[in-house]
Amino acid sequence: MAVLIYDPELEREVRADRDKRFPNNRDEVWDGVLVMPPLANNEHQRYMMKLCAVFCGVLDLDAGNNVLPGCNVSDRDKDWLQNYREPDVAVYLATTTAKDCGTHWMGGPDLAIEIASPGEDPRQKLYFYAKVSTRELLIVDRDPWAVEMYQLQGGRLVTVGTTTAENSGVLKSSVLPLTYQLQLSTPRPTLLISHTGTGQTWTA
Repeated sequence: MAVLIYDPELEREVRADRDKRFPNNRDEVWDGVLVMPPLANNEHQRYMMKLCAVFCGVLDLDAGNNVLPGCNVSDRDKDWLQNYREPDVAVYLATTTAKDCGTHWMGGPDLAIEIASPGEDPRQKLYFYAKVSTRELLIVDRDPWAVEMYQLQGGRLVTVGTTTAENSGVLKSSVLPLTYQLQLSTPRPTLLISHTGTGQTWTA
């Protein structure tokens, strides 16, 4: 159950307690409202790092490409703490028009990935990610498992396909030379990632 706190004193107490208990939390601020997502469990973090490893193997990081296991994405340079999101994985290509402000990026990534945790819906961020010109977004649901791809079209992020272990659909990226396909496996479905040029494959 979500809780909206208007009492400023209670807000300070809750935030101070959270910062003390979880100093590396990945809270966000949506237009001035603090949003506290569920803490990422071990499966979430392993999945995130496997995806980062794949992208690091595909892209030349010395050429100015960035693969980030989480970063602050805002629509502004100054006062960015009033409005930012933090995708689980972000890829900024060397050709990006977004600005690296050191503390955050002003502008969306070429590719963002959101791994859903119980109680949250990353689709609530679609408007923001479109507003900052995120070119492609993958949302990973884990109950049940599914990967949904969105691409920026006409200023909106629109869904272009979903892959599940049951339908074995293939999602083709418009940003990287990769395809994604969920496959049946145990103890959970496996995401098969294939390079469209070399044929190399990875699993996450």
